[in-house]
Amino acid sequence: MKAAVLRAAGQPLSIEDVVIDAPGPREVLIRTAACGVCRSDLHFVDGSFPHPVPTVPGHEASGVVEAVGEGVTTVRPGDHVITFFTAFCGSCEFCVTGRPSLCIDPSTRRPAGAEPRLSLADGTPLNPFLNLSAFAEQMLVHENACVAIDRAMPLERAALLGCAVITGAGAIFNDSKVQPGESVAVIGAGGIGLAAINAARIAGAGMIIAIDPLADKRATAMAMGATHAIDPGEAGAAKSIQVLTNGGVHHAIEAVGRADTAELAWTILRRGGTATILGMIAPGQSVSLPGPTFLTGKKIQGSLLGSTRFPVDLPRLIRMYLDGLLDLDRMVAETIALEDVNDALEKLRRGGAVRSVIRFG
Repeated sequence: MKAAVLRAAGQPLSIEDVVIDAPGPREVLIRTAACGVCRSDLHFVDGSFPHPVPTVPGHEASGVVEAVGEGVTTVRPGDHVITFFTAFCGSCEFCVTGRPSLCIDPSTRRPAGAEPRLSLADGTPLNPFLNLSAFAEQMLVHENACVAIDRAMPLERAALLGCAVITGAGAIFNDSKVQPGESVAVIGAGGIGLAAINAARIAGAGMIIAIDPLADKRATAMAMGATHAIDPGEAGAAKSIQVLTNGGVHHAIEAVGRADTAELAWTILRRGGTATILGMIAPGQSVSLPGPTFLTGKKIQGSLLGSTRFPVDLPRLIRMYLDGLLDLDRMVAETIALEDVNDALEKLRRGGAVRSVIRFG
């Protein structure tokens, strides 16, 4: 099969022939239909976050099940599925307490000494990328790294649910538990931020403030449910938000991944408000918060994939889209071929694109 291979951090991906193994116990072979090009991929491709190479990046995908291994009970050949990178075991403390996105049980990975799921044509093993390696015509994953979905759902749109949407919407529904009438500020109007804005509208938030330096992204945010849009580069932007909201927002969602934007999320909270940090703040960076401000009852929390309960939340999000509530169409800037993946990554570096989606077949 064809796949986009990262041989060294900071280098362009190369389109190569890659060998994929047959599904083993509890594994699923998926024919990839679509894969979003996410900023998280860019962090690893550029080396901001280290990852063993060679590897095939990509982690926001949908497809159709081609074959299953022994013991698979959750999906069957022909099923349409969404994948997600935090494969869960189903039996550890995190899983049984409703936090499968935090599962790191090694049982979802192939044991040491087993044949690799992916390898180069010369036999060199490829390091698994976030349990998926989705910039490829096929994926071989643990059965608890995918969920079957309604076949009425367009697979190009379904792919977005595998990362951007469950992260942004999950931050609203699961982490923040936004109540009708509460105020929400979202810092960063990329894929994750737009999903959070859309979800805040669905949750009935009274004021939804999109904060992004790019005018076109602010415009998209307004179309997806924001009531106000602010350029963080404007003088006194944080103070303006505090005045606009009569003391700060109930919930601030950080969807950029920088220390200064995490600090901004804290600054614009009202007393007792909660900041949820979704962005990938690079190793070596620290967030600094003034000590006395903890006496205001503010809270700050991290989140991974919006604390999504995959088998439960993903079908619900699908239904929201099919019912016209969840807006995925505006999130897609373009559909591209696998061979154009480097161009899509470059657009992310420049900050302009909302989402490029690779379409296979």
